[in-house]
Amino acid sequence: MSTLAYDPLDVEFLDDPYPTYAWLREHDPVHYRPRDHRAPGFWALSRFEHIWAAVRNPEVFSSAGGLTFFPDEIAQLGLPPNLVMLDPPRHTRLRGLIGRGFTPRQVTRLEESVRRFARTRLDEIAALATDGEQVDLHQDYSATVPTFMLAELFGVPEEDRTRFGPWVQQVTALQDQTLNGGGLDDKPDGIGAVAELLGYFDEVIKARRAAPLTDSDDLISALVEAEIDGERLSDWDILGFCFVVTAGGSDTTAGLISNAVMLLSDAPDQRALVAEDPGLISAGLMEFLRLESSVQGLARTTTRDVEIDGVTIPAGEKVMMLYAAGNRDPREFGPDADRLDLRRTFTRHLSFSSGPHFCIGNHLAKLQARIALEELLAAHPGITVDAAAGTRHHSAFVRAWLSLPVAELG
Repeated sequence: MSTLAYDPLDVEFLDDPYPTYAWLREHDPVHYRPRDHRAPGFWALSRFEHIWAAVRNPEVFSSAGGLTFFPDEIAQLGLPPNLVMLDPPRHTRLRGLIGRGFTPRQVTRLEESVRRFARTRLDEIAALATDGEQVDLHQDYSATVPTFMLAELFGVPEEDRTRFGPWVQQVTALQDQTLNGGGLDDKPDGIGAVAELLGYFDEVIKARRAAPLTDSDDLISALVEAEIDGERLSDWDILGFCFVVTAGGSDTTAGLISNAVMLLSDAPDQRALVAEDPGLISAGLMEFLRLESSVQGLARTTTRDVEIDGVTIPAGEKVMMLYAAGNRDPREFGPDADRLDLRRTFTRHLSFSSGPHFCIGNHLAKLQARIALEELLAAHPGITVDAAAGTRHHSAFVRAWLSLPVAELG
């Protein structure tokens, strides 16, 4: 087999990274990518077992240096470190406080409103198709669900939602550009959106502290009231978490929805199983994520020299945890690891990471995707997409779409 170059900033690689991931797993599982004009040098782990062990060992693989192979990516946005860029014990304490407000119950209370929204969007999509318009699954449906869910979660009043939606889009686009090494000089709208969104959340936090809404179930109210042993979250703790949920939970969840439909379009046998048993949608979410990990990988920084598979990674080095490569490792998932199998059983998974930084919003992502797919496949059980005509969201870290045309609405 010839060498396949791992270049996370190359468009052709990002269109289909999986052959390269497979080559890395077999031939160079502890890979060093040297510095070039686009990115500093860094390491990459591609085997499931190596990644699993590393993310569960924050004493050696620290999150405090950032989650990309670029330096100071969060500082570029004008944000100090937040929950995702902290290590224990501070991370443990802060996560415990946030967890008191951001619970599965806090999320599942929104199920019916999200379901109503999905049905409304599907009615609008059907009308577009009837009028002969091209339907774009990602733009017209998948990407709209997370924005609505976030507005509901934060209790954004109807009169503010015309501002909130564009803020989410601009903040997500700015974060994506920054995480992929882009500068900020040519994104004044995104920078302004960050300031406006944080300013809006700051006003809500202060208002909730001054006059708590006793009958409110919104997330900010829950976080303001969260307490452990007399300690409460600061305004900045809450602000940082609201930003993380907004910026990190939009395109990743939209990508999960669109990728699931794409995978089913390419696997008629699995589509038939879903038609026979719609309950497989919920059970299959982790299989969709395994094959198309919304977060392809994130970095850690070594705190000391560490040896993996006979290779020594020096202290102070950035190491990419290639979740998407590990999730297709046949050592963990068997010889058919590249195949969609909605009845596959497994006990470990990397799409939400593991250990201290296991994604705190995983239940939010799964709830949205489940509802969106249940409603979509109930209304249009034969829907297929034209992935070849779609436009990928080219990112070293997120596997999603900008556009994904519907081939047959079904």
